Amino acid sequence: MAGMPDSVALLLFFLFWYVGNAFYNQYNTQALAAVGGKYGGLTMTVSTMQLGVCTLYALVLWLVKWNPIKICGLQTPEKMNLPKTTSADLMATVPVGFCSAAAHSAGVFCLGADPLFGQIVKAGEPVMSAFVNTVFYGKAPSRAKVVCLLFIVAGVAFASLKKGDDGAYKLKFDERALFFGMIGNTFAAFKGSENKKLMDKPGIKDRMGGVANQFALTEVLAFLISLPVMFATEGAKFGEFVELMKTNKDLQIGLAVSGMSFYLYNELATMTIKATGAVTSSVANTAKRVIVMVYMAAVTGKVLTEEQKIGAAVAIFFVLVYSVVDDLLKAVTGGGKKKAA
Repeated sequence: MAGMPDSVALLLFFLFWYVGNAFYNQYNTQALAAVGGKYGGLTMTVSTMQLGVCTLYALVLWLVKWNPIKICGLQTPEKMNLPKTTSADLMATVPVGFCSAAAHSAGVFCLGADPLFGQIVKAGEPVMSAFVNTVFYGKAPSRAKVVCLLFIVAGVAFASLKKGDDGAYKLKFDERALFFGMIGNTFAAFKGSENKKLMDKPGIKDRMGGVANQFALTEVLAFLISLPVMFATEGAKFGEFVELMKTNKDLQIGLAVSGMSFYLYNELATMTIKATGAVTSSVANTAKRVIVMVYMAAVTGKVLTEEQKIGAAVAIFFVLVYSVVDDLLKAVTGGGKKKAA
């Protein structure tokens, strides 16, 4: 492929993945603030319109039949034709689209409630993933992973503590961020498992025409699924939202940038994780959470407490360990057997 060597391109993909994620968090916060914040009654509308921006971008890509994402790695853009999916394929993709829509909206509610504590809660995604996969898919985590889960929960719990004037610790956190963060983590777990089931269907990968098409189609479905939910829950305030869109530059810019950055950073994340091993992708995800938390602390002016710093460090570290512990144990066990022989 013409352009930068793969190693340099991959490094740039990582860089823009982080930048895109940081931008999404910043401009998502800006858009929500422009509509009155977490109690403004338009959070679902902002979430849905972000997916609307993603859908418009996906339609443009299919119209021009080129995907420019590899330009981020100084490489040649690739063709992106319409997927040749059947009606049965579309129906099979609906569960993934639904889970994607639910995970995204819950994430917007979570981060809108508390951008920093929300990141800590989102770090606990493996806990809900283990629960969902055990109960609904019959895939229980290993004992080593269960131990890691205990530390992840402990880290999030410690981050929720605050020392009172009397020196005693009490639980103090944004209930809204915790509630929606857990919902988002749950649907993200379902999305991962449903996506795997979808890709195991005979011939669907060829009909989809690549990861870019699969992601674009999922975002379009997520938008279409979110629309009726938006009108059912916040339809009475849609006129107010339209008026704000006409006059409020913070909302206009916040919505456009958060929608586009959400699409692009997720696409870049998919590309980088696919091109790297478990250890590299886990380290990258861990580093991303730390960078985004530091960035959002600077943007919002809200400083993490000592408890949040320690709790976040513990939770995020054990998310990394959780991701690679089985592979590491296999390598150690396999190496030991080989040496003994």
